[in-house]
Amino acid sequence: MPYLRYFFSFLTLILITTNGISQADISTDSIAIRQVLVAMFDGMREGDSAKVGSVFKKDVRMFSAYRNSSGNSVLKEEQLSDFLKAVGTPHEEIWNEKIYNTSIQIDRDIAQVWTEYTFYINKTFSHCGIDAFQLVREENIWRIISLMDTRRKEGCIKY
Repeated sequence: MPYLRYFFSFLTLILITTNGISQADISTDSIAIRQVLVAMFDGMREGDSAKVGSVFKKDVRMFSAYRNSSGNSVLKEEQLSDFLKAVGTPHEEIWNEKIYNTSIQIDRDIAQVWTEYTFYINKTFSHCGIDAFQLVREENIWRIISLMDTRRKEGCIKY
């Protein structure tokens, strides 16, 4: 039976080394994708719509899911242009979205990110939820093609 253990170890090694994507590639891509998110959230904090806009494809789809005051589920589509206008319109408040428990999945030139977040206006808690991003790599640049978020005020982790 010890031979069986060696066989499975060898088989695992073969599968890992021949799948065409190395762990280093995945790590490099994960870092690049995290940089996309950092640029977006830094741009939001800075009120820099150009920085925020640079991480999105122009035809991005954006949705927010939440419950209205009657408790009914609402799915609202938002436009990138409206989001960028809101970010870039001068405001004294700092929009600070803190993310945690982030999961990144990558297959070649597509990726998805699922992350929890808590949103603050200055240091005042506003809401929390999940951000779900889909990204595509074109000409070695990752850009967001879809963003969906949930929004709630209860069950939030406050930092």
